[in-house]
Amino acid sequence: MTARKADAIVVGAGIVGAACAAALARDGLRVLVIDAGGAALGTTAAGMGHVVVMDDSPEQLALTRYSRSLWRAQDDAVRVASELDWCGTVWVAEDETQLDTLPAKQQLYREHGIDTEVLDETSLIEAEPQLRRGLAGGLLVPSDGVIYQPAATIALLALARTMGAEVLERMPVEEIVPCGVRCGADTLRADVIVNAAGAAAASLTPQLPVIPRKGHLVITERYPGFCRHQVAELGYLASAHVMTSESVACNVQPRSTGQVIVGSSRELVGWDASVNRRVLGKMIARACAFMPGLADLTTVRTWTGFRPATPDKLPLIGRWPEVPGLWIAAGHEGLGITMALGTAALLADLVAGREPAIDAAPYAPDRGVAAGVH
Repeated sequence: MTARKADAIVVGAGIVGAACAAALARDGLRVLVIDAGGAALGTTAAGMGHVVVMDDSPEQLALTRYSRSLWRAQDDAVRVASELDWCGTVWVAEDETQLDTLPAKQQLYREHGIDTEVLDETSLIEAEPQLRRGLAGGLLVPSDGVIYQPAATIALLALARTMGAEVLERMPVEEIVPCGVRCGADTLRADVIVNAAGAAAASLTPQLPVIPRKGHLVITERYPGFCRHQVAELGYLASAHVMTSESVACNVQPRSTGQVIVGSSRELVGWDASVNRRVLGKMIARACAFMPGLADLTTVRTWTGFRPATPDKLPLIGRWPEVPGLWIAAGHEGLGITMALGTAALLADLVAGREPAIDAAPYAPDRGVAAGVH
């Protein structure tokens, strides 16, 4: 292997790794990105692609809000290449009990400068005509978006390359060592090593409390206008962020192609990537319970992927003190696409010794969350 001089090595060419590479290169570091497969594959390729503020915890709200602002401020070329569509999110209240929670959710968003609109049953159907009648209402968050995350990753890597970064694909990293990575018989050295390996991060840093959480997704043929916003049931947070062995929730997204993506499911089954027809059926039935017309759409592809889950539902961002030179950017579960730019900005600030724009302490990899405790 030809010797390469780098200030920083980023392990993982998914969207988080690509964002970290661009942020570090922007600071003048010579960056080398290494991936066992190829850019935008793995965890990134298997996702839905939302850029959404989530309020499961104050720390989650802070990072998703910050990162979404960075997506909005991103270079025009990156946003266009990413097919970034600020279509908004409609959180659907299934009944009066859920509807009663909306004023508090709206107030919380208002306190953080996020505009929302409470929808009654009539305005909910006007916003999303395919929703079934009889739903209690919803909350519209117009500043959320959807993105084609493989293209976004390629665009961020291209941006990093314009600042001198290099990307090596099909280069498996066998071990992270102090200020270096071992690839076969060779060891590449750098002062900064970033483990951004997604769901596989714990295979390189075994002490990390990251486990794979499988999910199913379905994409349809092109039906322009069928779905206007990202549609999610208010019960989605309970499904997404409570570490049960199996759950499903309604989450439907429009794509710029006119296709519709249907999710979501979560399973703790290790690395079993097979399609679970029973869980898939429950997921589709749940989506159809909110949008009955989905049953008439033609499916073109079904797939599974693995979210990198942590016990406290927050990502791991910062220095890993047990290995000299090692930094972590992993554990985002289903929010890696939303959080990618915020993660990269926090990491770059910490590496440079700057004060981050938001408090980075809640995401510290050594914050005391035990590995394997779920």
